[in-house]
This record gives sequence, structure tokens and C-alpha cells, in this order.
Amino acid sequence: MAKKAIYAGSFDCYTNGHHDIVKKASRLFDELHIVVSVNSQKSRRFPAEAMVEAIRESLALDGIENCVVAICSGITADYCLAHDIGYFVRGLRNSLDYNYEENIASGNKLIAPELETLYFRSDNAGISSSIAVEMALYGRDFSGLVPEPVYRMVKKLLAERQA
Repeated sequence: MAKKAIYAGSFDCYTNGHHDIVKKASRLFDELHIVVSVNSQKSRRFPAEAMVEAIRESLALDGIENCVVAICSGITADYCLAHDIGYFVRGLRNSLDYNYEENIASGNKLIAPELETLYFRSDNAGISSSIAVEMALYGRDFSGLVPEPVYRMVKKLLAERQA
């Protein structure tokens, strides 16, 4: 039986910190689902479809072949049940992340009791989507914060908005 895991988030935008977690988790699991979650209560800065494509390109550049990249507009635990996924991967930058993630893990257990949450420490603890986007919006160089395909996509979309 294949060991499957999910790494879900808004990934708005997908950063080198996220990519670091993907690299680590993809070495441990037969199949890793990277799921761009669409929260009905939040508006996205970048289209989920464009982010999915940029993530796929980032994986290809690093030769990571055991990942499925998808969009989920429902409950992540339901996605796990539908795809026979037993592990929920989360990245931690600090203790505040841990407290937040424990609440999510508890909620997931209510829906999918067999789903185990695994925490990975990010080697890029200072990187956040918010910082990358703010730098991009103000014309600062954010190329060191995101994978190159994400950088290109964000620059293109921001240029189109300003035109």
C-alpha cells in the first residue's frame, strides 16, 4: 500500500519555505498531494489555477516526480478521505505556528480519525507569503523568497493588473 500524504495551504503565494517542506516530505512518501486550498471566506491575491501551474513547474525544475498538485475548495480532511491519504504534512516556522496547527489537526481528527499530522521544521523560517507578496507589490526584489516559476507568474500577473 502506497504511503500518501497531503500538504495543503492557500499557497497565495507559494514560497521557498513551502517548497522546502515539499522537498522533505516528497522524500518520505510514495505520493504527496500539494493542495491549493480555496477558502470561501478569503479572497485570493493570485488565481489558484495559476499557482498550481507554477508549483508544477517548480517541482519539475527540481526533478520531484511523486507529487500531485490540485485545488480543493472543500474541507481538506474530506479530500484526504476521498484520496486515501493517511498523513497531513504541515510546516512550522515557530511556536505560534505550532499552536495554530494543533487546532487544525484536532479539527481534521473529527472528520478523519485515522489522519495523522506530521510537522516539518522549515529551514526558511523567515519567509512568509505575506512578506513575498508585499515586496512584490512595492516593486522590491522577492526572487529569493519564491521558486523561479512562481516569481515569473507573480511578476506577470502584477504587471497585467497595473496595465
